[in-house]
Amino acid sequence: MSSTQPVRVRAFVALGANIGEPVKHLRAAVEDLSTLPDTRVAARSSLYRSAPVGLLNQPDFINAVVAVDTGLSPLELLRALLAIEARHGRVRSVPNAPRTLDLDLLLHGDSRLDSTELTLPHPRMHQRAFVLLPLLEIAPDLHLPGLGAARDYLSSVTDQAITRSEPL
Repeated sequence: MSSTQPVRVRAFVALGANIGEPVKHLRAAVEDLSTLPDTRVAARSSLYRSAPVGLLNQPDFINAVVAVDTGLSPLELLRALLAIEARHGRVRSVPNAPRTLDLDLLLHGDSRLDSTELTLPHPRMHQRAFVLLPLLEIAPDLHLPGLGAARDYLSSVTDQAITRSEPL
């Protein structure tokens, strides 16, 4: 009798929050991720403080990136992320508004997807220091499907204020 291991892919999720208790929400979200079906947290970055983007008159964000090994499809994982956000009081009002928790699916293996519900890889991840720095902390040799080496984009985000703080 042979047992087959479930097929899992490495996915990366960006976490951010800037109202309520951001660090508490991010740490709780990682615990929530670890309870998803056929999913395990494989790596977590440090926490980073970054200035808001777009809507500027709001508190700084606390950001991190988590790697998960999952058997969930990209859309199943996205829906699970949205459910976790909702449990943490996320309200979607205007783009870039303050939030208790923001979870963005950055990558799902080598998947490339462009639908109304989900775009993979995340279309702006390589333009944001608050994504690139924590992502490269846990996956320094990562290649972005269709874009190349993630580290090649660091020079384009050096003008964005970001500070590494404590472990997630």
